[in-house]
Amino acid sequence: MIIKEVSADGYKNLEDIKLVLDPKMNIVCGENAQGKTNLIEAVWLCSGCRSFRGTKDKNFIGFEKDTANVKMLFSDSQRDQEIGYSIKKSSVKDKNITLNGVKVPLFSRLFGNFRCVVFTPEDLKLTRGSPEKRRSFIDFCIAQVKPSYINVLNTYNGVLEQRNALLRSVSGTDIYNKDQLEVYNEQLAKTGSYISVIRYTFSNILNKYIDRLYSSITNGNEKMNIYYQSTIFKELKDEKDYKDKLFNIYMKKLIDSTEIDIKTGFTRYGIHRDELGTYINGLPVREFGSQGQARSAALAMKLAQAEIIRDQYKEAPVMLLDDVLSELDPMRKRFILNNIKNMQVIITCCDSRSVTEMASGKIFEIKKGRIV
Repeated sequence: MIIKEVSADGYKNLEDIKLVLDPKMNIVCGENAQGKTNLIEAVWLCSGCRSFRGTKDKNFIGFEKDTANVKMLFSDSQRDQEIGYSIKKSSVKDKNITLNGVKVPLFSRLFGNFRCVVFTPEDLKLTRGSPEKRRSFIDFCIAQVKPSYINVLNTYNGVLEQRNALLRSVSGTDIYNKDQLEVYNEQLAKTGSYISVIRYTFSNILNKYIDRLYSSITNGNEKMNIYYQSTIFKELKDEKDYKDKLFNIYMKKLIDSTEIDIKTGFTRYGIHRDELGTYINGLPVREFGSQGQARSAALAMKLAQAEIIRDQYKEAPVMLLDDVLSELDPMRKRFILNNIKNMQVIITCCDSRSVTEMASGKIFEIKKGRIV
């Protein structure tokens, strides 16, 4: 998958941007607050995902602009395609989002057409951050190769919110709608059992990629593994019957914890509390890993994400590296550059001289939102 051209105007501070990209390596350099990350974010939205910075729609538009316009031409193994979106300050909710000239109602409808992996400094905290970060990581990895998964996950989260609302409303009392709670339990058990099996299966696949990549980073001196840790099931190996056996185990766990759930006002057990454990030489990275080990582990996880997409679709995703290299030592910097040679890459950095391994490609300088 290759981006051929990106145009942007009015997206945050970007003005009259038009980049014709190299099919391999592209460097966007400039000082801080000049628009490098805004450009990466504008491209990322074309994948149909939410902003990795948590930017709200109304803030996509520059302060002195009325409209934000972005257009991207890209090619996959089958054909050339075009994604565009336009957002007006006067009607933020009424976005004009198009795929090959056909209007689509939501950014999420673009998901699966343009595939990319974004790597930010925040991702370097992946192994040391909260379990929620790692759950989000594996869920997004799964959704990129199995798009229907996100619908099941959204269903689970919606039911969980309703169940927690019911628990909070009766907290401190013994009076509650048992029939309604049973409905929520059944829905959570049904979707949660399925998600558990999918996560467990995918984590085993992901582990194989991570094992190889991390070994390469450390020259075989250290071993990294990941394990899916369920709060419901003691063992998921060889378990596939999520409609019967696993469903009943999940239901029993929810029923048994009803009393404590009512007291605390939230659902204590379920896939929303599970963990993707990361280990180096058998020890949890979050507790015992050095900063270097934690960063190497995060590198292995993000590169594994890209390789799985490549192997699934028989074509590589686009890699977006937003100011990551400045956070890495020379050894890890060389590794990440050497392991993304077969993918198109867009790298942002403050100084293009920091990318010393670059043999060919294009370098763009951005200043005050313009390519200079």
